[in-house]
Amino acid sequence: MWSNAQYRKLVRASGWYDLLVTMAFVTPWSFMALHGLLEQLALALDLPGRLPPFEPMHLLLANLMGSIVCVWSLLRIRDPQPAFGRYDALGRILFATWQVYALAQGATVLIGVFLFFELAWCVAQLLPVRADSHGGELPPASLP
Repeated sequence: MWSNAQYRKLVRASGWYDLLVTMAFVTPWSFMALHGLLEQLALALDLPGRLPPFEPMHLLLANLMGSIVCVWSLLRIRDPQPAFGRYDALGRILFATWQVYALAQGATVLIGVFLFFELAWCVAQLLPVRADSHGGELPPASLP
């Protein structure tokens, strides 16, 4: 169980994690550099699964995803409301679902690393938040 202050710190930390992990998805150039690094890592580790080449439409979708996740991350860093943590947990359930689907379709097992963190953040953000002395969660504006 989290206190309100602890939960706000958790929401902010999840925002920083997402920002750091998805920054490279924002531009075509940074994403292609990341793609190349992941490709080399998968080959060096001789991992099963494939990392396909990206066509312009794939790249667009990766950049759109990176852009919106970075904006969502900045919102949670600047204003870590408990409600944002709950919505973020829902988003992580969706991301984890599609990561499992991709793995089942033969995607590189590197996705499993990201899946682990998605599930860990999701569980942490779904844990209950302790009520304040007045019997309920503090409204976001009243939180420290």
